[in-house]
Amino acid sequence: MSIYRHILVAVDLTDDAAQVVARAQKFQGEGVRFSLVHALEPLGFAYGGDIPMDLTSIQDQLTAHARAKLAELAPLLQVPTERQYVFTGMPDAEIHRLADQEGVDLIIIGSHGRHGLALLLGSTSTGVLHGAHCDVLAVRVGLKTA
Repeated sequence: MSIYRHILVAVDLTDDAAQVVARAQKFQGEGVRFSLVHALEPLGFAYGGDIPMDLTSIQDQLTAHARAKLAELAPLLQVPTERQYVFTGMPDAEIHRLADQEGVDLIIIGSHGRHGLALLLGSTSTGVLHGAHCDVLAVRVGLKTA
């Protein structure tokens, strides 16, 4: 029996998401429920707000794509639609907010294990780890296996 009752699985929707979900599946058991989340950074952040056009329709398309990808992953963890979340905002802040709001006791997230400059600039998994009010499992992803 797992000590965790509500597990939030945060995925980036790359091929690495499968590794994160596979690790989460190891926690499946009686009384354990899962939620899935993907947080999109606003397009204005990515381009510094310097694009003189309305990005709303593109952001809506990205959100729809993210919802479809979560719906593909959800059956693996038996996550109902009402616990599949897509947010637009800073990923670590949105994951913290959702975890606190839903009473999550474990967050599972992928980590690329960046070093050097990439580590100094930060990553979502590092931000989640340092601001979470619950346990965090960072799953090493993107490793090539022989």
